[in-house]
Amino acid sequence: VQVCRMTPRERFHAVMNFEPVDRLPRVEWANWWIETLERWHGEGLSPNLTDRYRIQDHFGLENYKQSWFRNVHWNVPKPEAHGAGLLTGPGTFEEKYEKLLPSLYRMEESWPIDTDEWNRWAQEQNRGDSVLWFTVDGFFWYPRTLFGIENHFFAFYDEPELMHRMNSENADFMLRIIDRLCEVCTPDFMTFAEDMSYNNGPMLSEELFDEFMLPYYERVVPALKERGIIPVVDSDGDITKTIPWFEKAGIDAILPLERQAGVDLQAIREKHPRFRCIGHFDKMVMPHGEAAMRGEFERLLPVARQGGFIISCDHQTPPGVSYDDYQIYLRLFREYAERAGEMSQELSEV
Repeated sequence: VQVCRMTPRERFHAVMNFEPVDRLPRVEWANWWIETLERWHGEGLSPNLTDRYRIQDHFGLENYKQSWFRNVHWNVPKPEAHGAGLLTGPGTFEEKYEKLLPSLYRMEESWPIDTDEWNRWAQEQNRGDSVLWFTVDGFFWYPRTLFGIENHFFAFYDEPELMHRMNSENADFMLRIIDRLCEVCTPDFMTFAEDMSYNNGPMLSEELFDEFMLPYYERVVPALKERGIIPVVDSDGDITKTIPWFEKAGIDAILPLERQAGVDLQAIREKHPRFRCIGHFDKMVMPHGEAAMRGEFERLLPVARQGGFIISCDHQTPPGVSYDDYQIYLRLFREYAERAGEMSQELSEV
């Protein structure tokens, strides 16, 4: 059966539902590094092109438009050092949290949701031209933001009641975000920002996940699925071991599946055949020429043709990639997107 040309939104939902497509989506789920764009502006990319979505249009990529709705109000001073938390000053962590509370979970006319922007995006979504998504601070990420990296690890044992309170109030905030956003339109998917794995696997045990994270996913995920919003976990590193944990929480999609961390998508697909994935193109091959990039697309093609997988860089394109390198990547992406679409239609006929 020949599939008619699809809109970007139709194509996204067909892939995520394991249905045949005219071709794969061509997307970059993440921004390019600022240093990468600075390099490209000196190598042929117009210096006037700085906006994320204008650059996507320039490269012939589909528009996946995103907002990140933060729990911490924009007027809170940033930590002085990377990895430091926001709970600073004298007193217990609970006292510091209470002091910060007026700047957490605020819902103002234009914060954190810019309804004017989302109304404009909703019109594009209705035409099928854009796929809309949003991000929230997840139940590992958010307490780390408050405690700081080192104190966060100790807090699982030293501050369990406060950790539960943070995640419970975060879940309440997420539910308010979902309600308000869906008054404007229903996003196509969302991501829980977690970053809870490094290259050797998750930074917490399944027991700690079950105690401190799972109950709050179980409150929020049903509210997303009732509205048809696909919940996705965003975690760098090797997330392979955590996939069954997230399946318990009702989540069946993840990004970006970093190849440098040893993630093997084929192995994931064999164990979790309906688990959906975004990313996994090894960005580190991009400076090494057409043959290396073609080999990477060939590696991904067997899973891509099955559906449930959107190829994209497995993180932001690094500044070691030249503008010419990226043009080769885009040309090959167009070729393999068409091939995977044709193969998905052939599979549907078997």
